[in-house]
Amino acid sequence: MNSKRKKELVGEDNRPNDNRISSLPDEVLECVLIFLKSHKDRNAVSLVCKDWYHAERWSRTHVFIGNCYSISPEMVVRRFPNIRSLTLKGKPRFYDFNLVPPNWGADIHSWLVVFASAYPSLEELRLKRMTVTDDSLEFLARAFHGFKSLSLVSCDGFSTNGLASIAAYCRNLTELDIQESGVDDLGGSWLSCFPDSFTSLESLNFANLHSEVNFDALERLVARCKSLEVLKVNKHVTLEQLRRLLIKAPQLTELGTGSFSQDLKLRSYTELESAFSNCKDLHTVSGLWVVSSMYLPAIYPACSNLTFLNLSYVALLSTDLAKLLLNCPLLRRLWILDTVEDKGLEAVASSCPMLEELRVFPADPFDQEAVLEGGGGGGVTESGFVSLSEGCRNLHYVLFFCRQMTNEAVATVVRNCPNFTHFRLCIMNMAQPDYLTNEPMDEAFGAVVKTCKRLRRLAVSGLLTDRAFEYIGAYAKNLETLSVAFAGSSDRGMQYVLHGCPKLRKLEIRDSPFGNEALLSGIERYESMRSLWMSACNVTMSGCRVLAREMPRLNVEVIKEDGNDDVAAEKVYVYRSVAGPRSDAPHFVLTL
Repeated sequence: MNSKRKKELVGEDNRPNDNRISSLPDEVLECVLIFLKSHKDRNAVSLVCKDWYHAERWSRTHVFIGNCYSISPEMVVRRFPNIRSLTLKGKPRFYDFNLVPPNWGADIHSWLVVFASAYPSLEELRLKRMTVTDDSLEFLARAFHGFKSLSLVSCDGFSTNGLASIAAYCRNLTELDIQESGVDDLGGSWLSCFPDSFTSLESLNFANLHSEVNFDALERLVARCKSLEVLKVNKHVTLEQLRRLLIKAPQLTELGTGSFSQDLKLRSYTELESAFSNCKDLHTVSGLWVVSSMYLPAIYPACSNLTFLNLSYVALLSTDLAKLLLNCPLLRRLWILDTVEDKGLEAVASSCPMLEELRVFPADPFDQEAVLEGGGGGGVTESGFVSLSEGCRNLHYVLFFCRQMTNEAVATVVRNCPNFTHFRLCIMNMAQPDYLTNEPMDEAFGAVVKTCKRLRRLAVSGLLTDRAFEYIGAYAKNLETLSVAFAGSSDRGMQYVLHGCPKLRKLEIRDSPFGNEALLSGIERYESMRSLWMSACNVTMSGCRVLAREMPRLNVEVIKEDGNDDVAAEKVYVYRSVAGPRSDAPHFVLTL
């Protein structure tokens, strides 16, 4: 933040405590501020007075940027001279749903070039939905000699050759995580690029790679790195190989297993079970890409201290899940597929009283026959949802995919669990009403926002009228993120939200009837929000131009892939930026 803006916000002539605060030496202020870890708290502290602004500026070592186009790297460097860690997000979230075209932007390279001269001691880079090339990874590995931690979540543009550069040149690396990234997998030989003297690795995640790995190199690496606590391997690592890794690293706290289905002799099974029993500190297990119920009990000895179990890649049946959960008394987070059906949710309710987060994903979201039948083909229903809420009263985060739901069930769930901060109900049948009463699902989400006073994130679905959005605007006063799909009756719905939710930061809307009047009703709000996404709505180019003209400090981008329709604005992305329009917009992105 520049000094002029700082004076406007603080008011140098209206600070009664400024003299007392200024009497503290800068060194004392900075020693206090290092204990503030939240970027929100940091931002608030910088507004107290000029001395605090400067102390926060010099003591800040980590920066979080929720949109890589909201600011330029040069501005970051001018504002914070001592950065060691950067978290940076790029493409809109709908990129994960293929609604944002390839080559949209968010390339990391320009940031690396600027940071290489300003922050030669950069140690950590955490990227989400950014484009990262092999050249960028090699540049990173060579430019920052003390670099330690790289996390690439839902990133694209690179191959395992780029990972080889990181392995070869980052001699102090402690973390390498390529979770859910689109990697050009050229084989597992990149693991052999870690030098024989390399021992610093603490976290390694390559679960989403598809090729066989160089297991000998992996085993040697795991054996050398005595501080390794997180290891997540891909599905080509066999049970026998997993056993060997566990013997080398019994200190693991997080484990992503490989395939869990190979044939094992009795002796090998007993040895695998023994290896798991030696992992006394394990609190997270994920992966289990393919599971044979015959071998699942091998993991039971390691379950007593588990707090997070991610089974979102394996189609477990309710009976297998029930047996597994009996061994997980401390579980607080659980991710599963809907193959467990309502019986599986009942098992969760009876075995996991401390559960705080549940995510239920569809095993086959494109099963059209099941969708047309409405709840056919297995899956979970409102019955299992209610049972879950009766046994897990500490739930505060839920992501629930289903094909049918009722208003009464949702009202019962939030009555049983009133402390939800994240409530994401995804009814996969588009615009489906309460399947018992045929009424809209308005009262369901009305119950959510009326009951859950700390709600920060809400995803709505099913048949919804403007009344649901009227409830949201009237009661969801702490809401920060709202996701809307196939919902609403008129522009009033979006207007209710924009006028009624003072803390709203992200609004994501697709396939809804909101048009120019709704878009322009938020003119006074968008600068205080991070972003607005609207696709397949009734917004036109003229409405977008009015918004851009009235609010020049907003970037108003329209994605027009066909280039033919000069009237409709098919995909609109609006975000605040102090850097102005971006210079790397592709031809299909019109910046107004």
